[in-house]
Amino acid sequence: MKVVLLAGGFGTRLSEETGVRPKPMIEIGGLPLLLHIIKNCSSQGFNDFVICLGYMGYYVKEYFSNYALHRSDVTYDFSTGTVDFFNRVTEDWRITLVDTGIDTMTGGRLKRVRALLGDRTFMMTYGDGVADIDLRALVDFHRKHGKPATVTAVQPPGRFGVLELSENGAVKAFREKPQDEIGWINGGFFVLEPSVMELIDGDDTVWERKPLEQLAQRNELVAFRHQGFWQPVDTLREKRLLEELWAQNRAPWKIWT
Repeated sequence: MKVVLLAGGFGTRLSEETGVRPKPMIEIGGLPLLLHIIKNCSSQGFNDFVICLGYMGYYVKEYFSNYALHRSDVTYDFSTGTVDFFNRVTEDWRITLVDTGIDTMTGGRLKRVRALLGDRTFMMTYGDGVADIDLRALVDFHRKHGKPATVTAVQPPGRFGVLELSENGAVKAFREKPQDEIGWINGGFFVLEPSVMELIDGDDTVWERKPLEQLAQRNELVAFRHQGFWQPVDTLREKRLLEELWAQNRAPWKIWT
């Protein structure tokens, strides 16, 4: 099954990092966020990736073009002009990098890679977050319900505590906002049938709006509830959180060896 990764946005909310690199190439523990996602998928048996590029897409192309150099030790013999890699890291991946346009929206990016997906079920997610989702269970869930689209639903942690106040303004209690008061949101990690492409008009189509809304109205969108770890990277605070988890060897999404 192919995995489509949307990696072309500007990442304007994280401009401190994205002024010099695309958001999916922000590093966590010395590895690009995109690589974390790929290695997580690969460890679960998904090795065929189609990456939709846009903003600074050349950065991603250059990284994977030189992946052996990034991930291996190397000897340069200048007298003979030879280069030898050792302690080389090899992967089972097939990665297709596609320039889907600078200003193309999420739905438009998906539409642009339609010809590469054939007539088979495929997975799609974003290149700016990590999770410990059981992807095999997600795919099995999708196949069992028989609808054209599955979205992974997550409950983000509450950012603010809740104050319980008396009439005179005294604080009676303070408690962290529980996840079940926040509700379920789109956590990415879709499993889709090719028929969903019919709902995408063109480059200006935002996947999370008209296509998903129409699928929901037709009762063709089913949610796979994930109650484990899920974390997007939209701010420096969130990046630092992932860095801390990685440094402490407590990264839930790291299921590879």
